[in-house]
Amino acid sequence: MAAGKEAPAVKPDPKAKIRGYGIELNDEKLSRIDKIVESYERRVAARLDEEYVLHARRSDRIADKVAAFGGSWTFIIIFASFLFLWILINLLPVLGVQFDPKPFILLNLILSFIAAFQAPIIMMSQNRQAARDKHESIIDFAINYKAEQEIDDLQKHLHRMEAELKEMKEMLRERE
Repeated sequence: MAAGKEAPAVKPDPKAKIRGYGIELNDEKLSRIDKIVESYERRVAARLDEEYVLHARRSDRIADKVAAFGGSWTFIIIFASFLFLWILINLLPVLGVQFDPKPFILLNLILSFIAAFQAPIIMMSQNRQAARDKHESIIDFAINYKAEQEIDDLQKHLHRMEAELKEMKEMLRERE
């Protein structure tokens, strides 16, 4: 249910039938089923998002935003540009400003500082995401368990109906 976990759509045979039931699945019916499933997944995801907003502290949301930015191409490009400019300014005496000459000790200090703070923030965000994933998997398990129970109930009902039909056939044979 998490976003990004979508499988590619497979076009089934337009004359496909549900095995054992003789129910034809045309494109219209398949489309309707897909819409129902997608609607359900959106509602579950929206509910999880609501819970996150209700239970996440401000510091948690900040950590998530920092982690999201720290793992983006935007961050990589900005940071690479920053490092390039820093080294360029301190290697070339073009501007006449060399505040961190080679071996760039101040740059090293800044990079260590960023790493020291960014790593725990990313780990906090990952821990929260892991808890959210666990919550989602529990919901998925509950849904699957409920579906399995309903299938078992239907199967018992079908077996009972089959036994009754068998009895009725035997009764009809006896009357003949």
